[in-house]
Amino acid sequence: MNKLPQLFVNNRRWAATTEQRHPGFFGELSSQQSPRYLWIGCSDSRVPANEIVGLAPGELFVHRNVANLVFHNDFSCLSVLQYAIDVLGIEHVIVCGHYGCGGVIASYEQRPLGLVDNWLLPIRDIARMYAPQLAELPTDLERADRLCELNVLFQARRVCRTTIVQQAWEKGRSLTVHAWVYRLNDGLLRDLGFCANDLATADADFERTAGAGTIGR
Repeated sequence: MNKLPQLFVNNRRWAATTEQRHPGFFGELSSQQSPRYLWIGCSDSRVPANEIVGLAPGELFVHRNVANLVFHNDFSCLSVLQYAIDVLGIEHVIVCGHYGCGGVIASYEQRPLGLVDNWLLPIRDIARMYAPQLAELPTDLERADRLCELNVLFQARRVCRTTIVQQAWEKGRSLTVHAWVYRLNDGLLRDLGFCANDLATADADFERTAGAGTIGR
């Protein structure tokens, strides 16, 4: 039986180092959770949410799935969103994709991966919808990057259209939805220009950004 002992060694080292640097850190962490941000991102192991934005445990609420998709019948994602807004009182929802996303590239190339192809169908739909725009870009890499951006923008708009977010806005809650993308080869985030605090702004931001070439450079 392989019980992965090295991971426990790593854990002990990390806990000891963290407590040494910040005495009392774990005691404070266990007593409350009060993040201001919800991160909806990709499951890719190369995209560690907290580290990317320099936030400690307890400062970022996180939901991840393959290709950072938001479905209105995905009760896992919706439950995270509702808990984050209604219980934790978060102020910002960040939908973050990344260039080089395997799910997006497979969708762009129409390459079968198995069961996950069903999950990725919305990205194939986006690729078909924006085929003329994508065809104007000179390389496959640029087309795949643009599809990554479009996917994030579509998911951010879907977040805004959930009853959870709309009800929060109707109650006068301070809540902003952002669309970002991360580049693996330089570690930098790009703001895609979608920053909505009501449904009208969400629709306007989507129309402006989803039709504007490759914008995440």
